[in-house]
Amino acid sequence: MARPPRSSLRDRAEYAAALLLLSSLRVGTRRFAGMLARGYVALLDRALPKLRRAAMANLERAYPEWTPAQRKAVADGVFHSIARLLVAFARFPSIDESNVSEWIRYEGREHFEEAKRQGRGILFATAHLGNWELSAFAHGLMAEPMNVVVRPLDNPFIDRLVEHQRTLSGNRIIEKKEAARAILKALDRNEAVGILIDQNSGLDQGVFVDFFGVPACASVGLAKLAAHSGATVIPGFALWSEKENKYVLRFYAPIEMSGDAARDTVRLQAMLEGVIREHPSQWLWIHRRWKTRPPGEPPLY
Repeated sequence: MARPPRSSLRDRAEYAAALLLLSSLRVGTRRFAGMLARGYVALLDRALPKLRRAAMANLERAYPEWTPAQRKAVADGVFHSIARLLVAFARFPSIDESNVSEWIRYEGREHFEEAKRQGRGILFATAHLGNWELSAFAHGLMAEPMNVVVRPLDNPFIDRLVEHQRTLSGNRIIEKKEAARAILKALDRNEAVGILIDQNSGLDQGVFVDFFGVPACASVGLAKLAAHSGATVIPGFALWSEKENKYVLRFYAPIEMSGDAARDTVRLQAMLEGVIREHPSQWLWIHRRWKTRPPGEPPLY
């Protein structure tokens, strides 16, 4: 069923709210902004209870051995992680080469540098884990600008605002719809392209993989692009370090691709699950990851 058309009044009201939110998070110290952001996400949690319900349902599937209290603690952590992301995103205009190290540092950069020497382009396999916005933004400052594959937001005003923030460090946006040609051209220029691999996929674009012990439909798009281009596939995530009070942009060792899209997608998702298990409160459990079901199975949400 097609969605009803959005009204211009609604779009403008949402845009004004987004501007106000970002502006408020630029005031005062990072600690103050963090407290304010946690207040905002607490309001979001109360206003949209379906988000927490989805998180708790997902955690029950993924960790059936956990107690309800353990699952709640991780769900709380998800909202805290979103708050940290909002603070960094709001302050992109003030982050540059001189101070980016206060927000994030590299680990495993040698994998990226070796892939650049190979000259076939890099596919960053990433996810809604940690701070996916800062990971791309910071890479543009600390290494070189990259290409980011995104789905345009429904609100055109907010979409332009978000795109402006994302490109402040020189990064280039590739819209997800019909993106294959632009991605292959970027790889041919030996550039890096970041693609989120943790979202639910439709049956026409994905294959079912074992994800936390539950069949999940995952896109085969990145695996097909790797097979076509010969690009190096590097998993990369900006993970919060409580000890350092900053993010660590961690590049893992490249994943060897076989050319079999289904088999390679299974390997990518297994790698992603392993990283999420190490940092469960930093993944976006509020996403309905298991929405697409195998034929004949009832819906989970």
